[in-house]
Amino acid sequence: MEKAYKLEFAGEQTGSLYVNCCGLSRTEGLHSFGPALKPHYLVHYILSGKGRFSIGGKEYPLEAGYGFLITPDELAFYQADENDPWTYVWVGFSGMQAAEYVSNIGLSVRQPVFKSEASEELYQIVKDMMEHNTFGLSNDLRRNGQLGVFLSVIAEGTKVAERNEVDRANTYVRKAVSFIQSNYCNPIKVTDVANYVCINRSYLYTLFQNSMGMSPQQFLTTFRITKATELLQLTELPVESIALSCGYHDPLVFTKAFKQMKKMSPSSYRKEMQKGETRRNKEHLKQVVDFINQINSLSEGM
Repeated sequence: MEKAYKLEFAGEQTGSLYVNCCGLSRTEGLHSFGPALKPHYLVHYILSGKGRFSIGGKEYPLEAGYGFLITPDELAFYQADENDPWTYVWVGFSGMQAAEYVSNIGLSVRQPVFKSEASEELYQIVKDMMEHNTFGLSNDLRRNGQLGVFLSVIAEGTKVAERNEVDRANTYVRKAVSFIQSNYCNPIKVTDVANYVCINRSYLYTLFQNSMGMSPQQFLTTFRITKATELLQLTELPVESIALSCGYHDPLVFTKAFKQMKKMSPSSYRKEMQKGETRRNKEHLKQVVDFINQINSLSEGM
């Protein structure tokens, strides 16, 4: 038996992230669910007591302060402890970006358990969802907004159980590369990249050397100069405009970086490329293709 206060939001819903259901349960000893499937993501967070959770052929004994994820169409089972049954809140959700958010938090069938110290905050978020339970745009937006807050609180304080160190390192590098791809045109520095992925600069350096065979600064410079070579070939923009478009506010600094990598000035490079399929042209194209392939091999895991 359990005393459950739950809401399910019927009807067709679309969007990047939205609530399917939510609730609060105070269970009795040995109360269980499953083994069964759920059609959406479902996160439980334990407020008090303890129990056990099984998914993917593995069992996890859990207590207050821990939570667990059930992924869509994956057989799951959970049961309250006989002597100290748990009380928990839960939120079910779907959406086009649901899988991405769950993955970025670090949760999966292989790593379904997390720990968070924000017990009262998570409870209040679910309580607010349940208080705004009627049909209508205002309450839909309220609940879905609270879902984003719920996941952000988990992400901020989460310690994922048995998180693979290699997976975590690769995630840092992929996120750093993505940040550089999106911001190379701005005057960002390596410290900005490290701050974005929430690690220190020296650790980011080690990760890039292991994954890319170059430092973060070398990668940032290589990416910018690669973009500059494309603009020099495909446009008639002045060198000063190309420098600014690639994150260099000082054309002299840009020219120095370009000459160091390409062994000629930007203007000389443009003239060389305009001569047609020269040996230098072919060599440059191969370098660009190799560099893009290196980035794509990281992006495949994002």
